[in-house]
Amino acid sequence: MTQTSARKLTCRMLLALAGAAAMTVPAAATTASAAEAAPRRGCVVVYFDLGETLVHTADDNSVRYVPRAAEHLRALRARHIPVGLITNVPSAWGATDAARAAELKKVIGKDWKGSGPFAWADFGDRIFTPRTEAERKPAPALWDRARQAAGRCRVVYEAETTGEVRTARSLGYVAYQVNRPSWPAYMPVPLIAALAHIPHR
Repeated sequence: MTQTSARKLTCRMLLALAGAAAMTVPAAATTASAAEAAPRRGCVVVYFDLGETLVHTADDNSVRYVPRAAEHLRALRARHIPVGLITNVPSAWGATDAARAAELKKVIGKDWKGSGPFAWADFGDRIFTPRTEAERKPAPALWDRARQAAGRCRVVYEAETTGEVRTARSLGYVAYQVNRPSWPAYMPVPLIAALAHIPHR
């Protein structure tokens, strides 16, 4: 089997898993007793790296979405799947995640050249940045904090680098490397939605 064939087979298996898992979601109960007996609906939170995963900095220092990133975020938004960022910025940018996120938004906004604004509202307070330089990725601190914030929800991490994907996977994330040739640019949204209903702990 060629590498391309193997990748296509893996993609088909992932999509089949999504479909199978989605079919296990219980239908709405018609009585109170049925509702009590039905499994509780699961949840999933998708975290992203930022640079070269969702946004690209061009040679002229302009910043815009990576191809298909905006569409991926819209598809997650349509499914009401929460998203967050796990990204390195200078710890000196602020004393809190909120303060560092505010500075990050200014830096991105200053050079943004996309056809529409970056979807900051989708991320809410789920933007995790280093409190100290020792917390910078690839240290596990940011992934640990983000996973704790997600509570009992399954966590997904999407990034462009193999190292970050491996680290996230070792910390309990379902991790996906984006923008690889012959693979979907991002983890298929039906699969992400289905992950919410697969027991994991």
